[in-house]
Amino acid sequence: MKFISSSCASLGLALLLNGIPLTAQVDAGKPDPTYSVPAALDLPYALAFALDNNFAIRQAKERIRQQDGVVLEVRSTQIPTVAAGGSLQRNDTSVGPTGEDRYWSFSITAKQTLYSGGGVSAQVRGQQLNLDASILTLQAVINDALLEVRTRFYTVLVNRERIKVQEQNTELLQRQLQDVKNRYEAGTVSNFEVLRSEVALANAQTPLITARNDYRLAIEELRRSLGLVTAAENDLANVPEFQGTLEFTPASFDLRTALVAAREQRPDLLRLKKLAQAAEEGVTARRAGYLPSVALFGAYDWRKTAGSNNFPGDRDGWTFGLSSAWNIFDGQATSGRVAQARSLLAQAKLFVEEAQLSVDVDVRRAISTFQQANELAEASKKVVEQATEALRLANARYNAGTATQLDVLTSQVDLTTARLNQVQAYYSYNVAVATTRKAMGLADELRPTGESRDPAK
Repeated sequence: MKFISSSCASLGLALLLNGIPLTAQVDAGKPDPTYSVPAALDLPYALAFALDNNFAIRQAKERIRQQDGVVLEVRSTQIPTVAAGGSLQRNDTSVGPTGEDRYWSFSITAKQTLYSGGGVSAQVRGQQLNLDASILTLQAVINDALLEVRTRFYTVLVNRERIKVQEQNTELLQRQLQDVKNRYEAGTVSNFEVLRSEVALANAQTPLITARNDYRLAIEELRRSLGLVTAAENDLANVPEFQGTLEFTPASFDLRTALVAAREQRPDLLRLKKLAQAAEEGVTARRAGYLPSVALFGAYDWRKTAGSNNFPGDRDGWTFGLSSAWNIFDGQATSGRVAQARSLLAQAKLFVEEAQLSVDVDVRRAISTFQQANELAEASKKVVEQATEALRLANARYNAGTATQLDVLTSQVDLTTARLNQVQAYYSYNVAVATTRKAMGLADELRPTGESRDPAK
């Protein structure tokens, strides 16, 4: 089986990510699919695959389906209902009407609520707002899931780069050891310098082994975020070739602009505002209990007449009318329900205010972290250049006899540290950019939804 996803996502998700309102028509839940591990995997393809297969996203889709069903259920009270009923009985002639031993009647009744104090309409609007909130929840889940996938993909890349750095360090130490051995055989250095080079090479194996293990673990974490389930035994140990590098592409974010964008676009905040509006409709629905309800009904009946055995009967006719109900006094039950609804509304508004503060803090924290990551990334480039030049000079001086072996080893350690710091800085910078965009409520930077390709091709 090829590792092929749909066109980046379902149509609803594509519309959602492009700022177009999403309808509640979401695919029904299906058995978990299994896939073959691809030969190669890049970030855009990983994000597209997660849209269709990440378990948190799939669960959020189902919650929309559930809420859509609630809306349909509540909306049914606005539509006329039609019911059929009837009875058929046989009894002793001594107890039957006019000595008859059989009796039957059938009827079809239609009923339409004309007035309910605004309660039905408020319930429908409230549930529709809850549905809108579920869609916003899905959008928030998508943003969280894609940030997680992006971060874990970057984690795979940074651990791969750490392996390269440690391997380069090991190769340099091996060449250094061989050079010292040659000098020892020539009688220009002592056995102590050979021993020190051997110790340095042995110590370099530990971080290399650790980096390789971190790389393997990062791949498994990415697999879980993607929702990539593999079942074939010959596929369990396969690992794709991860395409991409950690680049430092300068970006900028303005705090004021970011705060405004987050307040207008953060789906988790917009969701709470929808729920607050739904709570307002809940108050209206509960206050309808103070008012009467009026309904229009119509029926057609068929009944058996005395002395006749015709079916369905010899008597039939229409019935029309109005029905009304009004709880003049219900023991303050309605007052209690209204008080509960008002309290839920007050709580919903407090949740919105609390979320607003939390969003502001998230944005400020993200901007601050981005500024730190940007400065570290800028600084790391210069340090690597300086450390590379320092090692070159140390080797030149050592060959000329004006520097010690310790100077060379120290310069080598400094270069390895600088390279690792640069890899970590680039990783932190890319994660900070993605985190800042998510804090602002921006969708992940996906490729156009019309593109869907296998990166192995």
